[in-house]
Amino acid sequence: MLRPLYPEDLGPPAARLTGFLVQYWGGPTTYSEERGHPRLRMRHAPFTIGGAQRDAWRQHMAAAVATSGATPEVQAELLAYFEQAADFMVNAPD
Repeated sequence: MLRPLYPEDLGPPAARLTGFLVQYWGGPTTYSEERGHPRLRMRHAPFTIGGAQRDAWRQHMAAAVATSGATPEVQAELLAYFEQAADFMVNAPD
């Protein structure tokens, strides 16, 4: 379901997501230095993101968080952010 959003090598998108998350949670601003302001909706506008894509992405992120080894408190904070961000990215009806 999500592969059409990333038709090429998954390495670069994974690196961008990692850089964004590091910066968002208070780490170095490397993401913005390399790519400019995150502008998440603008960057995702070329892709059709409906409820099904949102839900699939959230499921993948929840699985990643569950295996991260983070404390329950950190996991809850990450999942809350991912829920809000995923809802924000929806740009098409199902």
